[in-house]
Amino acid sequence: MRTQRRPAGVPVIKIAVIGHIRHPIAPPFMGGMESHCHSLVKALRRAGHDVTLFAAGDSDLPNFIPICDQPYEKILPWAEWRGTDKLSQYQERAFARAWLAVLVGGFDVIHNNSLFPKLIEWAQRDSIPMLTSLHVPPYAEMRDAVHDAAEACAQQFSVTSRSQLSSWRSPIGAVQTNMRVVHNGIDLAEWKPAFRPGDHMLWYGRITPTKGLAEAVEAASLAGALLDIVGIIEDETYFASQVSPYLSPSISYKGHWTGAALKNAVCKAKAVIVTPMWDEPFGLVAAEAMSCDVPVIAFDRGALREVLGDCGTLVPAGDVKALAGAMRAHDNTNHSGSRARVLGCFSLEAMVDGYESAYAAAIAGSALDAASASNASRTVALLA
Repeated sequence: MRTQRRPAGVPVIKIAVIGHIRHPIAPPFMGGMESHCHSLVKALRRAGHDVTLFAAGDSDLPNFIPICDQPYEKILPWAEWRGTDKLSQYQERAFARAWLAVLVGGFDVIHNNSLFPKLIEWAQRDSIPMLTSLHVPPYAEMRDAVHDAAEACAQQFSVTSRSQLSSWRSPIGAVQTNMRVVHNGIDLAEWKPAFRPGDHMLWYGRITPTKGLAEAVEAASLAGALLDIVGIIEDETYFASQVSPYLSPSISYKGHWTGAALKNAVCKAKAVIVTPMWDEPFGLVAAEAMSCDVPVIAFDRGALREVLGDCGTLVPAGDVKALAGAMRAHDNTNHSGSRARVLGCFSLEAMVDGYESAYAAAIAGSALDAASASNASRTVALLA
């Protein structure tokens, strides 16, 4: 494990990380954004940087500053309050607290790991160098904020896969020059192979229609495969109507596991099944399984082809019969090249390297933006 690492040309810098506030940045992680943010802060600190996290109450990292007492999911559940003024105001108050602290905190750069578009507007207004990591496909407000900052050198953006670059194209069809790909990173010290794999396949993640568990259990039933299911049930109606009918001694829901219990289940799985029903921006579950040298069988959607390379089995997106066929054909080889691929492409160190380059560009861009603004002011004065 690296400590106090500083690549040539990259000094120790003071970084404010602003997290998403739907859930705490703490295990058990409710989703990929929370897991990523937790790993990000720890990895940046291991690289020697001075990092402060601004996030919702109940987050658990040292040097953490709460910007709201509770994650909004506890008091204003997204499914019920989405799009309402009350939820919008709750988020704006929280992020405004973070921004006030940023302005007086002497930070070199901000890492915006939230989904709150106004932070991009505030950073431009106040000339603050910032990297915004875009973890989801574009929605209207965020797309507008990103496109409005296309010429701002101090505003840098990252997406988690090449497949996401095209979705963020500007209205004239160009990819922004201040946008780059930085793959999510996996802690290979925590996700490790087991000595002997088991005989059960595994599906894990949030249980919601976009994750495709219904298709996975139907395929397992057709294939006669042994399948364990692990994850939090976010949509009770979906689980009851489309998943429960397939549960049996062979297809079993194990509950919501986290930490060591989840990692143990993954590393001993015969294969991990990944079934996105939307354009998955990265595919953290697939990368975690690959870190354990566990074969992945996945729908070919979003970034899954980019993540797997030649280390997994892809079937057409949404094709239950093809998925069942892949489950039947699976021969439990160890896919030893999978971990090597993660080490080369998706390690925490590779992720930090990518972010450090973006931080340097944002900091340098701040001076360029200031010079450009000064030149523009002089030109206006001369023409007046």
